[in-house]
Amino acid sequence: MQILGVHHVAVIASDYEASKAFYTDVVGFTLEAEYFRAERDSWMGKLALNGTYILELFSFGAKPGPPARPSNPEALGLRHLAFAVSDVDAAHAELRARGVDCEELRTDPNTLKKMFFFRDPDDLPLEIYEA
Repeated sequence: MQILGVHHVAVIASDYEASKAFYTDVVGFTLEAEYFRAERDSWMGKLALNGTYILELFSFGAKPGPPARPSNPEALGLRHLAFAVSDVDAAHAELRARGVDCEELRTDPNTLKKMFFFRDPDDLPLEIYEA
């Protein structure tokens, strides 16, 4: 098997509209397609970033819904999603100006690249990392 790359990352949101707005208006994804799956009472949005990576955003309307993340960020499974930017300082300032709570800037001790963490509406850890 020869893996060609990452096709998509899937995120389950507690409030689909709030998360869709966050990922499009704040993070900069574009909504490529959106589907309602009646059998699951669930929305699925396909979000693109620079035409390269796809984030699939899901909601599930049936109660009780998906369980909350068990711990932050050290739960088993996906630890966080990182986005590469050319100017970490500018990204940090822009997110803060939009009202997003961001951790302080720091430097990766292994690569000496700038980075910081912030969270989506469901507390999923997201990272901005110097390209």
